[in-house]
Amino acid sequence: MHLKRFFLPVALALCASLAGCSMWRHGLHDAQTTYQEGRVEEALTQLQKLIGQEPNQPELRAAYLRMREAAVNAWLTQADAAAREDTDAARDRSSLIYQRVLAIDAGNARAQEGLKSFELGARHTALLEEARAAMARKDDGVAQDRLQALLTENPDHAAARDMQRELKDRNRKPTALPQLAAALQKTVSVEYRDATIKQVFETFSRSTGLNFVFDKDVRTEQRTTVFLKNVTAREAIDSVLLTNQLEQRALDRNTILIYPNTPAKHKDYQSQTVRGFFLTNAEAEQVATTIKTILKTRDLIVDKKQNLLIMRDSPEAIRLAEKLVALHDLQEPEAMLEVEILEVNRGRLTELGVKLPEQLSLEPLGNAGGPLLLSDLRQLSSSGVKATISPLQVNARGVDTDINLLANPRIRVRNRDTAKILIGDKVPNITSTSTSTGFVAENIQYLDVGLKLEVTPVISINGEISIKVMLEVSNINNQIQTSSGTLAYQIGTRTASTTLRLKDGENQILAGLINDEDRRTARKLPGMGDLPLLGRLFSSHLQEGKKSEIILSITPRLIRNIRRPELAALEFEAGTENSHRVSSPSAAPTASPTQTAPDKPGTTEARDAAAAKALRWRAPPQVKVGDVFTAQLMAPPLDEPLLGLAYTLRFDPAQVEVMTVTEGEYLKQGGATTQFSHRVDRSTGQVFITNLRNGLPNAESATAGEGGLLSVLTLRALSPASPTQLTVASSTPMGAGGSAPALAPAPPLAITISP
Repeated sequence: MHLKRFFLPVALALCASLAGCSMWRHGLHDAQTTYQEGRVEEALTQLQKLIGQEPNQPELRAAYLRMREAAVNAWLTQADAAAREDTDAARDRSSLIYQRVLAIDAGNARAQEGLKSFELGARHTALLEEARAAMARKDDGVAQDRLQALLTENPDHAAARDMQRELKDRNRKPTALPQLAAALQKTVSVEYRDATIKQVFETFSRSTGLNFVFDKDVRTEQRTTVFLKNVTAREAIDSVLLTNQLEQRALDRNTILIYPNTPAKHKDYQSQTVRGFFLTNAEAEQVATTIKTILKTRDLIVDKKQNLLIMRDSPEAIRLAEKLVALHDLQEPEAMLEVEILEVNRGRLTELGVKLPEQLSLEPLGNAGGPLLLSDLRQLSSSGVKATISPLQVNARGVDTDINLLANPRIRVRNRDTAKILIGDKVPNITSTSTSTGFVAENIQYLDVGLKLEVTPVISINGEISIKVMLEVSNINNQIQTSSGTLAYQIGTRTASTTLRLKDGENQILAGLINDEDRRTARKLPGMGDLPLLGRLFSSHLQEGKKSEIILSITPRLIRNIRRPELAALEFEAGTENSHRVSSPSAAPTASPTQTAPDKPGTTEARDAAAAKALRWRAPPQVKVGDVFTAQLMAPPLDEPLLGLAYTLRFDPAQVEVMTVTEGEYLKQGGATTQFSHRVDRSTGQVFITNLRNGLPNAESATAGEGGLLSVLTLRALSPASPTQLTVASSTPMGAGGSAPALAPAPPLAITISP
């Protein structure tokens, strides 16, 4: 009765505990099912109730945290992707997702920053529109205040930075250079035989309206001979200065100083410019060595911490340094190496036969188990001798082994860098050192045992990849115990080292590292074991074979490569040994109206001329879905200088995606700086591009008579099309003095997208 009173409450408590455990586990299963069905908030609410009912169950708390983290990460990924689309609908969708995250994780920093960025984005858009409206009504003070407020909160806002640069350019005081450039473009003819320098420059002054001032060391009575017809004043002046060892410097909008071309005078008169270059890929020290070697620049500072170059030199040297830096600072090629390593081990063991006794041992026994005395040998009998015989064994054993060891790493590595992989163990190898005093010191060295792979890719500009491969497979064959008791290891190693040259996606297999062992052992009774058939009853045969082979498969995937620069970037004029000033290119002679009659409308010549002055596309005619390709828009040679161009491109957003838009080198000819802006509207499938030249010496005529690359579009094929089209919807060219050079839009570009 007393036992019943004791066990009954215990049994009831145990049943209640088991029932409670079953209930919360059932609730956890229901919450997990709800979560898998996509009802995340409902599942988390169920878990919160269970945690309140069972606060001492850590499994519930862990499940709640795992579910919430997985949901938050998935939602944040969706919200960030929608925010990058940069459309009103996408921003609204992203905002709702951020709010959903904050509903289950109120302190999530990414969601709070996401919503805050939308608020700031709306504020920044309003500030930008106010600044644009203020600039339109010539209220530059208000525009500057709005832009300054915007850039204080977001220094990387591209549109605000472009507008601020435009505002500074508009308010900058005009320099002498544009006026000089206009005067120096006048056509002159000079014919002097054995005339003085002074007489020649008097002629230039009358023809151009410019003033010339001579340094006190210039010998104005020096004789020269000049025969020049129908050239620009700039070309004529450059020719006279070059042949008489003279140099020039613009003092104001109408005055040019002439001085001797000597190092001392260069120090006195040549203007100096300080320029900093932030490098992205190249090493600053290497670029500095190039600039010092080619341009002989002495004032050059290298900042290793920021990978920055600061140089001080003439404006001409700075322009040349920009081109040298552009050649060096190219993106680093990268490749993904898909490696598969397979080690196949096969073993076969067969043991069959009868192992007869091989030994018979006789041992005399002493009295009562004590030591054996010589006197005991006289009384030795069969009962006092211990006999030991080896056992009789019948062997019938067969063992087959087949082992495959596989490693399948994917390694992303930069050009000329070495990637290393070790799959295995570090085995301690102990060595002992003893001194004359008896002190013993042990030294432990760790040996890498397993699979070791080293690959070094060298990516060429044509897309081929040279790969230096070093493969080593090692294993412990045996353990050897030394006399001092320490263990040493016998390690078997197989090594392959080679250099491959493969194309992107080309596979290469290296095989044949084979280790083949075949061992045969026979134990038999002499004489009887050699009988033809009955010998099997008196012998045992062991046959063991081991074979292993290592196979390496490697496939390179080119992730990015440098784009081969155009000829204008690879070859450019660099002045003379003493001066970096580049002479102006010769202007093509202009035919007078009486020499060439205008083309009649409808003639073949007129059509060919119109086609020669049209924009044109360069792109592959066919791509596959998922391919990334480029489309280049080229400008034709023009009779008039082009100072800017605004144009609109159209594409089908369902078939192609515009990833990037970059500026070409066409408007940068002659060392000019440019303003380049673009906007991609994916909803309507349009790209709006504006490209303007800044005023520089000879900037107006730098593009006349030459063609070049306007812009480059990087595209991704989305869906099959036969074909899709890229078109120039509109183009507005801007020339000198407000004129509009004749420039026709490009014909539509047709690209076939195959599945």
